[in-house]
Amino acid sequence: MLLYLVQVLGDAIPGLNALRYITSRTGAAVLLALFLTFMFGPRLISLLRVRQGKGQPIREDGPEGHFAKRGTPTMGGLMILASVLITTLLLADLLNPYVWMVLFVLIGFGTIGFYDDYLKVTKQSSAGFSGKVRLALEFAIALFAVWVFTRLEAPELAGRLAVPFFKDILIDLGWLYYVFGAVVIVGAANAVNLTDGLDGLAIVPVMIAAASFALIVYLVGHKVFADYLQIHYVRGVGEMAIIAGAIVGAGLGFLWYNAPPAQIFMGDTGSLALGGALGALAVAAKHELVLAIIGGLFVLEAISVIVQVVSFKLTGKRVFRMAPLHHHFEKKGWKEETIVIRFWIIAVVLALIGLATLKLR
Repeated sequence: MLLYLVQVLGDAIPGLNALRYITSRTGAAVLLALFLTFMFGPRLISLLRVRQGKGQPIREDGPEGHFAKRGTPTMGGLMILASVLITTLLLADLLNPYVWMVLFVLIGFGTIGFYDDYLKVTKQSSAGFSGKVRLALEFAIALFAVWVFTRLEAPELAGRLAVPFFKDILIDLGWLYYVFGAVVIVGAANAVNLTDGLDGLAIVPVMIAAASFALIVYLVGHKVFADYLQIHYVRGVGEMAIIAGAIVGAGLGFLWYNAPPAQIFMGDTGSLALGGALGALAVAAKHELVLAIIGGLFVLEAISVIVQVVSFKLTGKRVFRMAPLHHHFEKKGWKEETIVIRFWIIAVVLALIGLATLKLR
């Protein structure tokens, strides 16, 4: 929205022309989303605390330390989504279809998560609505987004999978690419959701991944830089850096309230939305496999759950003391703060490895 104001008044107001550039608007998005989160935060927390009463239900079979968190409100993802949405509408190019599709995924998955949180709070149960229905809705949203992304791509890229570390390899998946892309988006959403189990654990790795993809989509969408780095150029995706920047800023603001001891939890409202948005950024930028590296922490958490379930069903034995992985370390006696900070370190290292794929080809 402000971009159109810049086009009209840019020459008349000194410094306003800086907002013509994606890099400037991405930086502005970080600051604006941070400010909006600080502005919304206290009021939203007070409102949710009153409306929810007992707050997010705590699993009776969970780590003992979590019982002290009873009464903490959930749905904190609302402040993140509101900040990202307002910031994007103000700073992004609203004629860019990639922007709208990522927002579609963000809001769509956020709505699913909100309904799930609503059921958990009203029923005071850790179980939301049917897992099968939830997955079906998520795949419907993801498949539509992938279909649109594919239509926006150049013919030589449509339906093809780029391989990290190799500049010329494009695997033609044909119609299977729609399924693969949807799995990436849905998988990212649910992996972030599984990671969101300790104060501050999920939001920092999300910010790290979002910052990484802000750089990736900018480079992929810039013809000169893409040619220099020998990565596949995708016209128009650079504008999504504004959304990624907004996620970073809103995440920072949310962390202010989510830092131990948390005043509010993100809930499925935030975790599903943010994970889905990261997946959408990766699919649009043709960096789906790089997301598995940068978001490797989320992958590990999801794999730990899969391994635990499969092992128990086949052998009746558990591999981990409790899944997801962070609960395993809690059961081993690690302090919550130790787990969170060590997982943050892992997220930083994985992000650096993922970003290295841009140059090592």
